Amino acid sequence: MTQIHPPVDPVALTAALIRCPSVTPAEGGALVLLEALLTEAGFACTRIDRGGICNLFARWGRAGANRTFGFNGHTDVVPLGDVAAWTQDPFGAAVVDGFMYGRGATDMKSGVAAFAAAAIDFVRNTPPDGAVVLAITGDEEDVALDGTVALLDWMDANNEAMSVCLVGEPTCPNVMGEMMKVGRRGSLTAHFVARGVQGHSAYPHRANNPLTAMVALIDRLARYELDTGTDHFDASTLAITTIDTGNTATNVIPAQCRATVNIRFNDAHSGASISDWLRAQAGKTSAATDVAFDVTIKVSGESFVTPPGALSDLVAAAVQAETGITPTLSTTGGTSDARFVKDHCPVVEFGLVGKTMHQVDERVEVAQIHQLKSIYTRILTDYFA
Repeated sequence: MTQIHPPVDPVALTAALIRCPSVTPAEGGALVLLEALLTEAGFACTRIDRGGICNLFARWGRAGANRTFGFNGHTDVVPLGDVAAWTQDPFGAAVVDGFMYGRGATDMKSGVAAFAAAAIDFVRNTPPDGAVVLAITGDEEDVALDGTVALLDWMDANNEAMSVCLVGEPTCPNVMGEMMKVGRRGSLTAHFVARGVQGHSAYPHRANNPLTAMVALIDRLARYELDTGTDHFDASTLAITTIDTGNTATNVIPAQCRATVNIRFNDAHSGASISDWLRAQAGKTSAATDVAFDVTIKVSGESFVTPPGALSDLVAAAVQAETGITPTLSTTGGTSDARFVKDHCPVVEFGLVGKTMHQVDERVEVAQIHQLKSIYTRILTDYFA
């Protein structure tokens, strides 16, 4: 006699995950909970922990199957901020006026709950000719060196692969279904240290003011137009995030000054080309001012785009069928772990409305969690049809 399993409630699962205090990089019990649930549903689960970070790989079906649909997401959340400013317990998962409150409610425990619930119900009710993989990390909100990267490294070493992947990050600005992500801009942070000669402000000729040089460099960078956009991306942007000397004396020219800029770049550039440009600008300013610059650059991710095609069509059709809205294909926003997955297989992102992510009183509309599970279920059904 075939055992009938009740459907997995994605709202109850979201609440259970929110109650796990998994502030990055703490695991907080979230992956333990998911591993138990998925194992009971017949998924082969492997904990892939690296560098003090916890990750979970779960596969239903045969490794190396010709068709393997993958989901990627994270259970770690950003810090709470001012706890006193929250109107609800940030780990309480309280439901008020149709919204569930809690850190990670939007970004992205609801997304993980929705795709886990969809995957479990799908393989139980309609066992596919292929495999379903869930790659869930506890290190997306921090430096992300030992999260999805560790999962992909392990998969490569163990002959595990996804044919395509959907990342469940919140992608909709205001209305459920309005946007999916088919790419992301690259991200680069540059730290500059200008080293001059300290002196008395009454005798500036005896000093060499690093602030003057730094202001000249930052002005040169801020005024430069990196590009005007490309076929799939808006124009690249440069933001000055800090300028600091630590100087509290009004009559002293400091010996050094620090500044940081963050650049979000499109596919007209690479991390290497932007880095070369930044170092060249620092060199020109140094030559003009006789102030030396140290330049340290970190590239967090390269820009990428998954060309519109079978995968984006599949997701868009499912979204339209469940919401009545055809999503815009977008590359806006910050970075996500899709920047790592794109080197493994075609990847797109679709998830909930993200208006409150990272905010005090982060919350998700309960009805949208059910709707997201339905969308993910339809995607799986159509993919394996």
